[in-house]
Parts: sequence; structure tokens; C-alpha cells
Amino acid sequence: MPYAKLQRELDGRAALGLLRKRQVLQGPQSPHIVIGEKPYLAFCSNDYLGLANHPQLIAALQQGAAQHGVGAGAAHLVSGHSVAHHRLEQTLAAFVGKPAALLFSTGYMANLGAVQALAGKGDTVFADKLNHASLNDAMLLSRATVKRYRHNDMAQLAQLLEQAESGRKLVITDAVFSMDGDLAPLPELLALCERHDAWLLADDAHGVGVLGAQGRGSLSYFGIASERIIYMATLGKAAGVFGAFVAAEQVVIDTLVNHAHSYVYTTATPPALASALLESLKLIVQGDALREHLRGLITQLRNGLAGLRWPLMPSDTAIQPLLIGDNHAALTLSEGLRERGIRVAAIRPPTVPQGTARLRITLSAAHSADDVTRLLEALHELAR
Repeated sequence: MPYAKLQRELDGRAALGLLRKRQVLQGPQSPHIVIGEKPYLAFCSNDYLGLANHPQLIAALQQGAAQHGVGAGAAHLVSGHSVAHHRLEQTLAAFVGKPAALLFSTGYMANLGAVQALAGKGDTVFADKLNHASLNDAMLLSRATVKRYRHNDMAQLAQLLEQAESGRKLVITDAVFSMDGDLAPLPELLALCERHDAWLLADDAHGVGVLGAQGRGSLSYFGIASERIIYMATLGKAAGVFGAFVAAEQVVIDTLVNHAHSYVYTTATPPALASALLESLKLIVQGDALREHLRGLITQLRNGLAGLRWPLMPSDTAIQPLLIGDNHAALTLSEGLRERGIRVAAIRPPTVPQGTARLRITLSAAHSADDVTRLLEALHELAR
């Protein structure tokens, strides 16, 4: 068998409780989903505002397809850059308070393109040890010198920045950490970058739409602004659609247009998605009631799980990790919930560090208080 070694590797992952498998949804994204003809209450989506199946976005997508067709047909730099893409980029830049923005197909591609275009041989990238995999891959692809600092450890980062003698210095970090739900200390990071003449790339995939005034993201939440900040956010989570963007000074965006491989050498996303996202941004700006409801659900969940034998990790965001520790125990708990008609993902290494397997509970403004009560009752029953 030519692939026997691959099968042995997969079998080994299964024995460690690390084998991943996909589940097939029947119907749209929602807190109430159907998998294999069985209904579930789901707490495992990043659709934080419940917009993924919003009728206004569906209508905007349909109208956009009627106006612009289905596929872009070419890269942005050839003939694939639609007026819908252009309007969305201008709107996104204004939304997050930056001079310019650039659309990417995914957050993964945005991070790869930005870091690779801005840092290279002779430069240094400084990275939080709990950064998303896309940032980790990006810093390796850049071929810059890599210095990793302990999670949110500003003292260690300051020492590393002090030791860097030449070349560009780029600090990269999640703004909201996707598996822990905590926030990076962006004001302190910015202060260090100003002191050491470095740039700061903040990945706000899990903050935009949820944090800050009118959902404008983590920069708004902390009340900071600087030419040194290069801001990345995704459009398939709270925005409910697909894609990502980088917002920064015009010279940075022009550099990405010319040097970011994951932008230059790929077909543009369907322009109809840009039409849907323009509508999504309107709903986000008007979504204070959604964000207030979401904050109420977060409080309800944290209060309801206080004292449980599995501790909730410290997080004030929609990402609420329940720390289990053992891989098999996390899978068993997830399976216990599944048997009760509730889906919560068990997150295991290498996505998280060894010994920190967890249930990653994610809340949405589309959840009700009754939905959270049902989850709480199930977890307390399983704890007993």
C-alpha cells in the first residue's frame, strides 16, 4: 500500500485523541443546526452577531450576483477588481479609521501576504506564542528572524526589541486570541513599538464587529490610533460573509498590492460577496442591541458555570474556553453534550498547548437566554 505510512500516522493521532473529522451541516449557519438529520443547539460558530443567515445579507448577495455576475474571473491586478470591491475597501478603511484598506480572500491569506511583504531577510518579527497558525506560518514564510515572546509578556518583548540591532521590526499579535478569548494589551504593544521604532500588526479576526464603538474593533475598544498599526480583520465571523482585509497607511497598502503574493497571485473573490459585506457593515454599525444582548449571554454563561470542576478561562469575549486538560476527557465531554443535542467543539493540541485541551464555547447574538440555560444544565449534569 503506497500510503501505509500516512495511515499509521492517522491511526497514531486517533490513539492520542487528536484525529479530526468534519461534520456536514444541512441548512444555513444558525444556533440551531441539523447534522445527519439530527437537530442540535450549537455553540461552535464564530457567527458572533448572527448575520450569516440574515435576510438583508441574502438579498444583497442576490442583487450583487445579478449586477456583477458570480465569479470575478481574474486577479485584482488583471481584470478582477470590481467597483463593488473598490467601494468595500473604501468603506472598510473608514469603518476602522485607517487611510486605506485591501481585500483578501481569507484571513489566512491576509496574514501571509502582509507579513511576507513587510518583513524579510535582515528584518525581525516578534510574535506572541499564542498567535493564530496563520501568523505563525506567515513569519516563517517571510524568512525574517523570528523572536517569540511569552503570551502577553510585555517585559520579555521589550527585552527582545532592545536586542534587535538592525532591519525592520514587526510585532505581530492576535487582538483577541482565538482559543483563549483574551485580549492583547494593544496600548502597551503600541507604546513599545513607538519606543523601539517597530510596526505593529494586529489580527482582529475575533474583535471586529463585536468590540469597540459600533463594532469598529479592538483599536476602537482601546481608543488607540497610530500610523504604526497595520490592522487585519476577517469578514466571515461577526460580519457573517467571507473574506478579510488589511487596513493601514496608503504606502503600506501600495506595498501589499505590489508584493503580497497571496494578493497578487490569486483570483479576486466574487464581487457579489462585496455587495453583501457592504450591507453587513450597515448592520454592524446599527448593531448595538445585538452586542448588548451578546454581553448579557456572556455574563449569564460565566455566572452559571462558576464553581464547576472545569474552570472557565478568563475571557470577556464571545469565546469562552472551558479548560479540561486531557484530550480524551475533552472529547468525552463534547460527546456527552452531543448526545444531549448540543454541539461544542473539543479543541486539542496542536491548536492549543499540550495539557490544555478544552471545550471552546462560542456565543452568538442569535442565541437566546434559554439556549444558554440549556447548555448550563447539560454541563452541570455531566459534571455530576
